[in-house]
Amino acid sequence: MPDQSFNLDFEKPLEEIRRRIEELRQAAQHGQVDLHAEIEAMEQQQQSMVRRAYANLTPWQEVLVARHPMRPQTRDYLRTTFRNFVELHGDRAFADDHAIVTGFAEVGAHRVLLVGEHKGRTVEERRVGFAGCPHPEGYRKALHKMDLAEKFGLPVVTLIDTKGAYPGTGGEERGVGPAIAANLRRMSRLRVPVVIVVIGEGGSGGALGIGIGDRVYMLQHAYYSVISPEGCAAILWRDASRAPEAAAAMCIASRDLKRFELIDEIITEPVGGAHKDPEAMGRILGEVLARALDELCAVPIDDLLARRYERLRAIGQWEEATEDRLREVLSPPPEPAAEEESAEPAPPEKEGEQPSEPEADTELEHERERAED
Repeated sequence: MPDQSFNLDFEKPLEEIRRRIEELRQAAQHGQVDLHAEIEAMEQQQQSMVRRAYANLTPWQEVLVARHPMRPQTRDYLRTTFRNFVELHGDRAFADDHAIVTGFAEVGAHRVLLVGEHKGRTVEERRVGFAGCPHPEGYRKALHKMDLAEKFGLPVVTLIDTKGAYPGTGGEERGVGPAIAANLRRMSRLRVPVVIVVIGEGGSGGALGIGIGDRVYMLQHAYYSVISPEGCAAILWRDASRAPEAAAAMCIASRDLKRFELIDEIITEPVGGAHKDPEAMGRILGEVLARALDELCAVPIDDLLARRYERLRAIGQWEEATEDRLREVLSPPPEPAAEEESAEPAPPEKEGEQPSEPEADTELEHERERAED
């Protein structure tokens, strides 16, 4: 069962009603009272609240759901979606990057090569895998295993879930940029079907390094972006706290990417997000992958490569922004209005009467008269 102890801000009202339902269940159990009708009514209310909340998420809230600590990760899907997984390690050059998991597996009626980014659950997993941020050896490991898949005629399935490639000195020294570029080129030419699924965060080149294929799917509450909202806000406005505005401006939610035809299909998550029912999410993902592989494996490989090429060439839709819209997006937030000091209005002056001197000036005049005397 997923851990219910962690709740996002917009989920807190939902947690409150869940707690009340649990209290009623305990009262019914210990007090021998029939509260079945009350519990059923509250459960229906809870489901209705969850549906409304998740049907109207802002882009920033979508990002928070994609980052939920209990959201299913690649190794969770090994149990719920794939069968008979045999892990393959190392890049045959430097090291085994724990941020990228590779191996042979089965899904539906197909034997596949699985490549997935994995953040880790425990502190140790997150430490050795750099919280799912791959190094160059991770991308070279993935490339070597994809070459094996082509050799054996096996489809490739990749699961994307990363903030981006690890931005450390070691990665730059060992050529993370060229490693990602090599993967982009090679994946565009692989002579086997390639299916991509963004299961959580799809961050920048770290995601694209295993993100070129014939079909690109996104889980409903995942996001896919050239940069994190915090990074975008820091660059545009020098203020990472404006990340919610950046998330809205970048159009990084699944519904936006589908509208721009950057992905092929949105995979619906269980009510309340994948973290509420990982088992159901795994079954749903397995059904989608099986259907996609059935369709792609029926296409002659030369036709598949031609379609893949045309698909990549067709990417690139945009909207022309007006000057007013650009000014609205790029302008800094307005300064808070200074609070005006409250003062009692002066009494109206009588007609023909000279304005009275301020109190301080009157005192000063009396001091001068006393000095003259």
